[in-house]
Amino acid sequence: MNYFKEKNNSLEATFKFKNFIEAFAFMTEVAMISEKGNHHPDWSNSYNMVIINLTTHSEEKITEKDYKLAEQIENLLR
Repeated sequence: MNYFKEKNNSLEATFKFKNFIEAFAFMTEVAMISEKGNHHPDWSNSYNMVIINLTTHSEEKITEKDYKLAEQIENLLR
């Protein structure tokens, strides 16, 4: 599954869950992966929706770091 799409120099994806608890649990898992890889998303959460944008700010573009993190995030949902 490819949730992430290139948009405005970032990889963007929207995830919808059954409820807030599932959305927050997903965000917690993403936070752990992100911290381990020292590459952090821009994201937002509203109830059961999580929107994630990945870009390498220091490069002002999408880099391999973003693709790698996107793949790790998508693997959480498999």
